[in-house]
Amino acid sequence: MILTAALAVGVVPRQAEAVEQVRFATFNASLNRGAAGELLADLATPDDPQARKAAEVIQRNRPDVLLINEFDYVADNAAADAFRANYLEIGQQGAAPIDYPYAYTAPVNTGVPTGFDLDRNGTVGGGNDAHGFGLFEGQYGMLVLSRYPIETDRIRTFQHFLWKDLPGALLPDDPATSTPGDWYSAAALDVLRLSSKSHWDVPIRIGRRPVHFLVAHPTPPTFDGPEDRNGRRNHDEIKFWADYVSSPRTSRYIYDDAGQRGGLRPGSRFVIAGDYNADPLDGDSVAGAITLLLDHPKITDSRPTSAGAVIAAEQQGGANATHRGDPALDTADFSDTAPGNLRVDHVLPSRGLLVRDSGVFWPTPDSPLARLNDTSDHHLVHVDLLVP
Repeated sequence: MILTAALAVGVVPRQAEAVEQVRFATFNASLNRGAAGELLADLATPDDPQARKAAEVIQRNRPDVLLINEFDYVADNAAADAFRANYLEIGQQGAAPIDYPYAYTAPVNTGVPTGFDLDRNGTVGGGNDAHGFGLFEGQYGMLVLSRYPIETDRIRTFQHFLWKDLPGALLPDDPATSTPGDWYSAAALDVLRLSSKSHWDVPIRIGRRPVHFLVAHPTPPTFDGPEDRNGRRNHDEIKFWADYVSSPRTSRYIYDDAGQRGGLRPGSRFVIAGDYNADPLDGDSVAGAITLLLDHPKITDSRPTSAGAVIAAEQQGGANATHRGDPALDTADFSDTAPGNLRVDHVLPSRGLLVRDSGVFWPTPDSPLARLNDTSDHHLVHVDLLVP
């Protein structure tokens, strides 16, 4: 939708400047499967029930730029093409089809072996000893879909950035020793990557300037022991983006997979999106992890909400009854025993991109769309922005 700057900010400029209203969204659609090739097989026909529901959620919300988390990686955009052709471009349950002419996916760290016994169970191999947990390479991958052109020649990926190269890294500590940060051997740290999936800077061409879509899916801060290796890694995966959008002095340590150094150029427009597995007040993440982004001086937190999340927390009880956070902000419906429903999915624009609206797609029980609430344990989050 094209507006003018006068409409956007309520003033009359000397010369009206065109702006676009663009909906950015993130959705952990749980389009992952238990073995390599299964997702592509499921998407090869238009008959997979869960994929149809995921497509309908997207069609009902109609984002212009979308990150899908937990979409198994398949080379050459094969799974992405199948999902677009057989699901998104076919109307689901009365919803209008939606066309995304641009798509981007790339390899991730899940299932990629490290050659080390990272979980110290006495054997080397399997998901817990991979760079990111996965039963096969590419499980729980990511997919970016866009109605606007993706500047593919300017994409930066950070799949191979080493965890130890993050300044002040919260490396996990062996509680049985007095040496700090010694859970992993020096040899393991020489190869262990920071991203459990990857971090991508995907420039989206909107008007004459790009908006950098900064996407990731940090590891859940659970499934470990007192060393808190996943909780600490989750924190540092989040810190990476906080540093990336900060000053050149702060981000100068960063290097991408092509060897280019430094973070985002000052003055660049960006939107950080993804399932960050971190709630600001509740759950198991390291205290203050997600607030590195929510309270960042260059970021706007529009605090998307839904009425459905409030009702779910009330009806499900359990851990939800003791939460400190506002249930209206929840984006994920986790176990009622622990950790309860949390705000873990985020769409965070840079300051200067004006927020027009935001929300979480969590239909209330009396809505005819409540049947979509079990599509995934996560709900789609969107933010509508005015982009000059």
